[in-house]
Amino acid sequence: MNFIQILIESFRSMAANRLRTALTMLGIIIGIASVVLLLAIGDSMQRFIGKELQALGTNMVYVFPGGDRTAAQRARTGSVASISSSDAQALNELPSLTGAAPALQGSFKLSAGNESSSSQVLGVTPAMFKIRNWKLDQGNLFSEADVRSAARMVVIGQKVADQFFYKTDPLGRYLRIENVAFQVIGVLAGEGKQIDGSDIAELVLVPITAASSNLIRSPFPQNVHYIAAQGRPDMALNDAIEDIKDTLRNRHRIRLEDPDDFRVQNMASFAETANKISAGVALLLGLIGAISLVVGGIGIMNIMLVSVTERTREIGIRMAIGARPRHVLLQFLAESVVICVAGGLIGVAIAMGGAAAITATGKFDVYLTFQAVLVACGFATAVGVFFGFYPARRASRLLPVDCLRYE
Repeated sequence: MNFIQILIESFRSMAANRLRTALTMLGIIIGIASVVLLLAIGDSMQRFIGKELQALGTNMVYVFPGGDRTAAQRARTGSVASISSSDAQALNELPSLTGAAPALQGSFKLSAGNESSSSQVLGVTPAMFKIRNWKLDQGNLFSEADVRSAARMVVIGQKVADQFFYKTDPLGRYLRIENVAFQVIGVLAGEGKQIDGSDIAELVLVPITAASSNLIRSPFPQNVHYIAAQGRPDMALNDAIEDIKDTLRNRHRIRLEDPDDFRVQNMASFAETANKISAGVALLLGLIGAISLVVGGIGIMNIMLVSVTERTREIGIRMAIGARPRHVLLQFLAESVVICVAGGLIGVAIAMGGAAAITATGKFDVYLTFQAVLVACGFATAVGVFFGFYPARRASRLLPVDCLRYE
């Protein structure tokens, strides 16, 4: 009996019990569809997170006041560590950075006409727009001259424009921030979360000097809340971080044995952590799908054992007319593999439909890779061989005499 004959006999046996075959195959269909779709979702999630982090800028570095030295410094002198606009200017001259920009931030009441709400307001310099890759949908940015003159100008996100200037052109109109009138000169393009959790469509940006003199009043007007810096793409980010630390330690006159009075946050390490988390979630999704596939395999083993019992007399007749034990083994093993492979192909088709349906929503793109399909088909074959071997081996070891006497 050759391989083709074994396959033909397998299909005949499956056709003789269509309902049972279909129900047995259902477990494999669900298992393979789950594995393929969950693996595709996990892979797509990783690519989505990577794309979003890339857009947010993985070569970004943020410098904040405070550090290991802050507590000791406060206890000894009563002062608090700080960073200033002049620190940002010094960092801006480093060859390992494309730029550095200071920022002030605070939550303030916004109002225009009958509308009012509270929102985060950022005081920035024009360099921040380039570093953070903020683009304009309409209008203009404020200039360095506007920063020097502390001009009361504001650039807002699209959601802020829609809220306060619905169906009207916001350019040239006034947005009151804590009852101080700021003229709208530009509207940012796009929307979506930034690396700090803010939504670009909800940003309210004013010149840093205007924020310092009108909103965030302080006895130290040069102090800022943080400095955003961007490493050069052709240089290692760790080298840029070391340059930042060396520059700030020299400017703050920190002795060699003393700790820093500032903190440097590397967005690349944040991206690495996010990728590890997404990879773990993808693996967990794959394991959940694999569990359903194993359950389907156990169902196949159960049905094949029942099939061996029902066809005991048939096995005896085959052996009596010359079939060898290996032929019986291969026949039952082939039936198990055929059920799994057929169920696997149907499962892949269902997974493709599910991926297309998720993608059609426009919220998340899910694509099945050729590698995932190959893994699914290989998994289905392995399940068929693994769970079908014991029933097939049991059938091949039956004695013809006992089989023929079986009722």
